[in-house]
Amino acid sequence: MARTRNKKKKPALPIKHWSHSSLMAFLRNPLAWYKRYVEQVYDTPSSPAGIVGRTAHVALQHFYGGIGKEGAIALGLEHLRNVPDFEINFGKARSRAAQKKKRAAMEREYLQAISFYLTRPPRHKVLGVEVIAMAKVKGLSLPVKAVSDLVVVSAMDKNAVDIVDHKFVENFSMGRANKTLFLVQAIFNYYTVREKYGREVRRFIVYECRKRRNADGSAQMRKYVIDFEKHKGEFTLFHRLVNDATAEISRKRLYLPNPSDMFEGENSFDIYRLGLVDES
Repeated sequence: MARTRNKKKKPALPIKHWSHSSLMAFLRNPLAWYKRYVEQVYDTPSSPAGIVGRTAHVALQHFYGGIGKEGAIALGLEHLRNVPDFEINFGKARSRAAQKKKRAAMEREYLQAISFYLTRPPRHKVLGVEVIAMAKVKGLSLPVKAVSDLVVVSAMDKNAVDIVDHKFVENFSMGRANKTLFLVQAIFNYYTVREKYGREVRRFIVYECRKRRNADGSAQMRKYVIDFEKHKGEFTLFHRLVNDATAEISRKRLYLPNPSDMFEGENSFDIYRLGLVDES
């Protein structure tokens, strides 16, 4: 009679996929990552700058979806006004009057930023807007997921596609297209768009729009381009980083806070202080 071998079961992974935001959150603050992406608790308020940026994305989603400039701007403003107070980190603005003043400043910042972008908006042959996609990648234990602001016909190869990403910033990035972690974001989008459209992905294009008017009258927009043909070596780094992160979350470990995290340091330390997350 054949003996039955007792094979050890691999521990179940706490997440079903990686995204750029979840990977960066894990690298920055594992405890905050655990709360958001494993326990799926989304109660940390967003900064006014983050909300203004998301509002501008809403306007561009409508604009590139076929709505005129004025209508797109109005829909973005409606979105901003519908964000409840408890989702905003008002900082030192604690009184109702101070928070009302902060919200008015957010509206002005949004209207200025989106007007800068839409003065001469980049034109593309758009195939998809706010494209959410998942991909299983050979060599990775977990699928990857990404949201692409725009998927467009590539200007370099009509049989290929480009991915367009929008960022509304306080200051322009220095040499951003060559930064490794920026390339990591691009590769998440590369795999997911290639899976969804079944076409080669040629470039990842970033338009940065500075929210405040440049004092010297220079352009409010900058364009950064990642040509994937020129960055093949970064795919190996991407696989190594994602696999190492997967190995980390697969083992039994303590999730410790990062008090120096400027975004979620205090919140993660409060969770740790209260003992709300046990060993995993």
